[in-house]
Order: sequence, then C-alpha cells, then structure tokens
Amino acid sequence: MSKVKKGGTAVLLLAAALIGSEASAQDTYSWRMATGWGGGPLMEIGAQAFADRLHQLSNGRIEIEVFPGGAIGEPLRVTDSVRRGVADLGHTWPGYDWGRDTTSVAFGGFAGTMDDERMLHWLYVGGGVELWREWREDVFGVVAMPLFMRTAETFLHSRVPVRSLEDLAGVKIRTAGAWIEMLEELGAAPVTSPGAEVYPMLERGVIDATEWGTLWEDTYTAFYEVTDYVIIPGVHQPVAPFELQINAQVWEELSEEDRALVEMAAELTTVESWMRTGHEDARALAFYREQGQEIIELDEEVQVAARNLGLEWAEVQSQENDWFARVWESQREFEKLWRDAESYRRLSPDVRLLGLEE
Repeated sequence: MSKVKKGGTAVLLLAAALIGSEASAQDTYSWRMATGWGGGPLMEIGAQAFADRLHQLSNGRIEIEVFPGGAIGEPLRVTDSVRRGVADLGHTWPGYDWGRDTTSVAFGGFAGTMDDERMLHWLYVGGGVELWREWREDVFGVVAMPLFMRTAETFLHSRVPVRSLEDLAGVKIRTAGAWIEMLEELGAAPVTSPGAEVYPMLERGVIDATEWGTLWEDTYTAFYEVTDYVIIPGVHQPVAPFELQINAQVWEELSEEDRALVEMAAELTTVESWMRTGHEDARALAFYREQGQEIIELDEEVQVAARNLGLEWAEVQSQENDWFARVWESQREFEKLWRDAESYRRLSPDVRLLGLEE
C-alpha cells in the first residue's frame, strides 16, 4: 500500500491553461506501479512519462517508482496486483482481462473497433472515460482511466509470408484478447504469452509470427532480427488504448485537487503518446526496408473478413454482457455521429501533384 507523509501548504499548477488551486495540509505520496512491460515506448512514453509528469505537476509531492513486468505480480495480471494492494498503481492493456469480462476489449480495442482518431475523441468528449471508470470500479474494484494510446498496430512480424486467408491457415501466431478467437475462425493457430517471451519463441520457431505494437514500437522489440516479413495494416487492432489503474484505497486517500492532478497527467500522457507514436510510425517502414524486411499489404479479403468477424463478435458479446452492450452502443452511436467526417476532414489529392513521390 502507499506510503503517506504529511506535508505543508502548496499551490497546484495544473498547467498553463488551468487555474492554480491552493490547498492546505497537502500530503506527499510514494507509490509503486506494476506494469507489463520490460521497456520500449509503453514504458518510456507511457508509464514512466506519466510518473514524471505527475511528479512535475505536484511539485514533487507525488513520487512513483515504476517496475518492469513481473517485478510486482504477473505481467498479464496487473489488475489483480492493484486490486489486492500489492501495487498502488498499474499500467496495463485492459484487454488482458478479456477472459474475465469481454468489456475490457471494448475499451482496449479489437477488430471491430473504430480508428484511433475517433477513439480518442470518444474517450475524452464522447463519454468513454466516464464509462471506463464506472465499469472498472463496478466489476473489478479498481479506479481506472486511459494512459497511453496506440495507433493501428502491425498485423504481423512473420517468418512466413501472409497475404491471403489461405496463407493464414495453420500459422502459429502470438496474440492476446478477443483476436485469439477470431484468428481461430480465420484458420490460424493462435497462442498468448507475455511480451518478453515473444522474441525467443520466434527465434526458436515455436511460433511463426506475432503481433505486438505499432510499426515504431516494434522496432524496440527487434522482431525484424528473427523474421522476414512485416505485414500491414493492423486490421485486428485499429487502435489500442492502455490503462492506468489505481488501488481503490489509494484513490480514496487523495484530495480532489490531487485526483485532478492524476487525471490531468494521465490525459496529457495519453495524447502525447498518441502523437509521438503516429509520428514515429511514419518513419518506421523505411527502417524495416533497410533491415531487409519485405513489406506485405494484406489482401482486401483478409481485411474485410477480420472487420466482419469483429462486428459479429461484438454483437454476440452485447447479447451476453450488459456492460459490453452499454459500451458498444455508446461507441456505435459515436461512429454514426462521425459517419460523414471523411467528407469534410480528409483531402485526398494525388500525392504526385504535391511533389511527394519518391
């Protein structure tokens, strides 16, 4: 549980655009954060960036020690570590809890999910954050909010070429969440494992391929050293919001001002991570080509089949799970609101007219 020390009066500077809030008899906190990551962007511009940002916003009153996956509890069961108080905070992907409640995948993203731009808007202006908080408290007994946002993931880093549905048949793929069931329907042979185990599994040929993160994030894992193909787009995971979890007792101890600081630090980190990831993804394809990887774009039949499976799966979950139904209905209504967005937000001139061709 968290260590609490009494402190003096201070002024909270939330950000340049916010009004400072003066509070008296403020506490200082020393927290331990469990994660599922050994390093890379999820740690650097996710968990650790949040810890640094909150330390800054609190004028040093709130300190967080961020632990790599497995140092506190099991890396795929961060929620349990936080709920039991083994860790004060956690950083995880909500979809890891899909076996206990499939609603976790509605927040974490799956093949039927909207894209990253729409998801970000739904979360912060469409009611998603509020639903997320209510669901986690109701079902799991922890306080939660978004922390880190992926763009579309890489479909596969693979030892074998995959373009068509026929190519997927029997391919041993490391994955997680609802995509396990969908891959089986597409004929593949999915398995799940913590991130640290994926590289050696590929190297030894235990698996043929893996999905993990976005193009940029996967440069950290170095899967390209033991695979030959980068397969895009990530139709299985158009977006992946990650999650800050807070032990309920730790949250209860906080003043309203400090709760606002936590929420602000999480939101800032999420938006910043989304922008950084999107920018670095744009550089990554050239990197993979330099490493001798062949870039394969999935046949349209695979992309359509994956999307349809995702939508069908979501409808089944909505019939069986009231919480999933609430979240899915909210997301679908939001997508309807945005259905004409391409007509007024996207300009698509031929890039050759802009002098951008290579």
